[in-house]
Amino acid sequence: MITGKQRGELKKIAQELKPTVMIGKEEITPSVIAAIEDYLAAHEIVKVQIQEGALLDPKETANELAEELGAEFVQAIGRKFVLYRQASDPYKRKIFL
Repeated sequence: MITGKQRGELKKIAQELKPTVMIGKEEITPSVIAAIEDYLAAHEIVKVQIQEGALLDPKETANELAEELGAEFVQAIGRKFVLYRQASDPYKRKIFL
């Protein structure tokens, strides 16, 4: 569980990120989950965008994915949301909170 101060730091980092994973009208598929998993493993933080054709609520979707992937929900703005998961290997950590 991250604190409010840590969430604030993650929001600052996320401001500069472009969405790297897009969720389309097929909604959450195994390939979307795999893409988020891979990106979290490599970068610890990911910004996801829900396309116009998808009928998903960003906050609900983010919380579902966070629970499934063992990640933390950072924020949702519009149709975008940010997830964070600390690398399990201390030598691979890129974000220090």
